[in-house]
Amino acid sequence: MTALVTAVSRSGSHSFSKHAESFVRLIVGQGVDGDVHMGALVRHRYNARKQPSSPNLRQVHLIHEELLLELRDAGFVVYAGDLGENITTTALDLLALPQGARLRLGEQAVVMVTGLRAPCKQMDRCRPGLVQAVLSRDQTGKRSSKAGVMAVVVDGGDVCLGDTISVELPAGNHEALRPI
Repeated sequence: MTALVTAVSRSGSHSFSKHAESFVRLIVGQGVDGDVHMGALVRHRYNARKQPSSPNLRQVHLIHEELLLELRDAGFVVYAGDLGENITTTALDLLALPQGARLRLGEQAVVMVTGLRAPCKQMDRCRPGLVQAVLSRDQTGKRSSKAGVMAVVVDGGDVCLGDTISVELPAGNHEALRPI
């Protein structure tokens, strides 16, 4: 099955959810044009308070549509953009990607995966119980997030609903994603 973009979203304000768009434009080293998290330096409010001069490793949030379906099966009313993601995908195991994997989104845009999205308490404000629903445990019992991945923009371009996604793995040993 071909990996695809199933939705694109953005928001110019620090609202939790993002609004569906017909396309989003990715800007190199910045993120999604017009999105509140766009910028070279950290834009996530909690992280910006702690270390305002840190690089923005959360320029683009990608989430797999399969998680949204799982959450709906568990009784949560969630759709693309509701969890704050910019790009919703299908047929791609985002959580299994290694640190530094590159995703070509459509013809031009390329993002590099920087880490797992760490769920925050805003998720529970949006839908009570959501934080617990997006956490899982691996074979060793260690907690892990299923809330998607974060990335930085390497090559800019427009990303649209239906665009194909191809993966380029980094050379050498692969490092598992950690929450950021």
